[in-house]
Amino acid sequence: MKQSTQNYKRVVIKIGSSLLYSSDHELDAEVVSSITEQIADLVKEGKEIIIVSSGAIALGMSVLKLSERPKELSFLQAAAAVGQHELMDAYRKFFKQKGLTCAQVLLTWEDFSDRKRYLNAKNTLATLLKLKSIPVINENDTVSTEEIKFGDNDRLSALVATLVGADLLIMLSDVDGLLDKQKQVIKIVDGITAQVKSLASTSRKKTCVGGMITKLDAARIVTDSGIPCVISNGRKKGIIVSGVREPGFEGTLFLPKGVSLAARKRWIAFSAKPKGRIIVDDGARKALLNKKSLLSVGVLGVEGDFNAGDIAGIRASHHEEFARGKVTISSKELDKVKGSRFEKEIIHRDNIVIWA
Repeated sequence: MKQSTQNYKRVVIKIGSSLLYSSDHELDAEVVSSITEQIADLVKEGKEIIIVSSGAIALGMSVLKLSERPKELSFLQAAAAVGQHELMDAYRKFFKQKGLTCAQVLLTWEDFSDRKRYLNAKNTLATLLKLKSIPVINENDTVSTEEIKFGDNDRLSALVATLVGADLLIMLSDVDGLLDKQKQVIKIVDGITAQVKSLASTSRKKTCVGGMITKLDAARIVTDSGIPCVISNGRKKGIIVSGVREPGFEGTLFLPKGVSLAARKRWIAFSAKPKGRIIVDDGARKALLNKKSLLSVGVLGVEGDFNAGDIAGIRASHHEEFARGKVTISSKELDKVKGSRFEKEIIHRDNIVIWA
């Protein structure tokens, strides 16, 4: 199935640790050379490319002669500090050979949760692209305590794609795509259902975390935001160029939803970390699904600790979270007025994103 490529100008490419970390536990220079050469060709065509690269911890492990991924956080952070230098030095060297510059950008989840920092990061990346410099983004593992929860930067690549309003996300690994039960590549996925997720498995490699499960979670974020996503094998010749020119020709193509979220609602839905949850009754749930604001009379309970302006999840009693929104009052104040009439909306309908 061919997709129109005329609008695929801004592309986020996620590069997994398994690609960069060779069998002899060294940086795979041949792979890095191939990746940078393909990106250089796309830049010459007028494409805007952003890299989200794993590999710092794995390369740090190599330098520090660690045979297995550390479990202790301080050791993970130390390996990242050593490996990040090795990683950027490789990208700088190979991009320089192609007449291009690259820029190191290290982000933490707080850079997405805080709206001001989120917009600052967005402006910085836009300026780098305007200056024809390739942003190379990684989780700031040396200070982040959340890194091991998300795994292999898959979620980060999806958040970056929504942040910059990308036209396409390509996630490269050492697998050919999402496989069915007969171990054949599924070419097209139109919606990430429970059945699709049942085909995924986690990574068992000693140098990385994540796997297909985290890639499907990332694919869901971007497709819900109206961005198509491709998962493919980064060791195949010309895979990046073919992925941009004809998504789905190689690997698995995840089709976007027909209606994409506005930039602010993408931030509410995926980038801002919820500080708590609001439990609502069935009447409030139906009203929210009909694009109404959340009122205090429909609130049954509060979980967590949040302030006015924070993001909170919304769930009905005995059900999973079905929406998120930006609250107008604190959790303590809401706990006092829940179930009663209050002079203003708890969450205005313009600040609510519905999952289902």
